[in-house]
Amino acid sequence: MLHMLRTLVAAFLALLSIAALPSAAQARLQCVTYARQVSEVQISGNARDWWGHAEGRYDRGHAPRTGAVLAFSATRAMPYGHVAVVSKVVDERHILISHANWSRPGMVERGVMAVDVSPAGDWSQVRVWYAPTRSLGLRPSAASGFIYPNTVTAEAGTTAKG
Repeated sequence: MLHMLRTLVAAFLALLSIAALPSAAQARLQCVTYARQVSEVQISGNARDWWGHAEGRYDRGHAPRTGAVLAFSATRAMPYGHVAVVSKVVDERHILISHANWSRPGMVERGVMAVDVSPAGDWSQVRVWYAPTRSLGLRPSAASGFIYPNTVTAEAGTTAKG
């Protein structure tokens, strides 16, 4: 009888753990949640809305600065847009970014390359490191520009409004 009770309790606990797995497995870190956690830019909503929501709250521009958030535009391939935090400026056309949910759902990538491939050098077209191919993505992604947290703006001086 005691053995049957233990087996029943073990089966019940196993069932509970299986029932809990799908919600935990589905809880993937999104780019906006990650960007809010690691930057001083505190904007809500989908990534595609960050550029507009930043107006009047944060300075915006087209020059990369460490700590700024690069706001990608919504496209057919990326309907919710994307945001990434600049971790290092390498030069005017190359930066390292940290972001989530780009190469794989929920995956966090830190210090990966992003390259400005826009003809005007204004970061409106960006190619980003894509882990599955171990290279920069083949297609450029549209970007609105950089959102500067107040600390970045104060240190960097005046920024161009976008």
